[in-house]
Amino acid sequence: MARNAEKAMTTLARWRAAQLGEIDKHKKRRPYLASECKSLYACEKWRMQIIREIAKKVAQIQNAGLGEFRIRDLNDEINKLLREKRHWEDQIKELGGPDYQRVGPRMLDHEGKEVPGNRGYKYFGAAKELPGVRELFEQEPPPPPRKSRAELMKDIDADYYGYMDDDDGILIPLEIKAEKIAVQNAITEWVNNKEKNLDSSKTIEESIYAVEDSDEEETVERFDGSQQRFVAHVPVPSQQDIEQALLRRRKQELMEKYGVQDEQDV
Repeated sequence: MARNAEKAMTTLARWRAAQLGEIDKHKKRRPYLASECKSLYACEKWRMQIIREIAKKVAQIQNAGLGEFRIRDLNDEINKLLREKRHWEDQIKELGGPDYQRVGPRMLDHEGKEVPGNRGYKYFGAAKELPGVRELFEQEPPPPPRKSRAELMKDIDADYYGYMDDDDGILIPLEIKAEKIAVQNAITEWVNNKEKNLDSSKTIEESIYAVEDSDEEETVERFDGSQQRFVAHVPVPSQQDIEQALLRRRKQELMEKYGVQDEQDV
């Protein structure tokens, strides 16, 4: 027993144990391609290992004093591990395991909103404050909320339709003044039109009745006592001529009725 304990304490034994540990470590290294692993248990183990590495690097990137280059490198490494985790999740789904991409939690910020770029390249911790990255997270202010129809109807009253305009005592005097001006303009326009119509009527009467060469002229007395002379351009029958024409027509109708021929026709 003592001999075996002494052998274990020797330098050679410790070196041999270290070599065996490294061999086991190399055997347990995560495969480069997720498709090479055909064991569902192993895929679950490698996925959890990647998640622990991501959590470790996310905690490190929160330190803004690391410098811009180190922060960018850490952010690139986190995105690389996220892509690798997605490959392992696809392999787990193919082997009959759960679909982590469908049932897994989404990445949310401190306000409970989904992180911008959640489906592509992502930024974590101090990487969000880097030059050129800060502008990506600045969102435009939301538009003002639109009022509903009920809210708009609350402000509508008689004043909205103009029923209360006369109560201020300003509109009525202005309307009276404008009405007087409009009436005066209408009267002036009517007087001017009347004068123009009188001038035009005189010109027309002179052109109609003022005939130099006329054979028959008569004078007609107006109601106001004045007299006006007019000219007959066609022969006008007298009352006696009209009576004789009516008598001849009546005589002709009677003769045709009783079948009597006129002596002149015989």
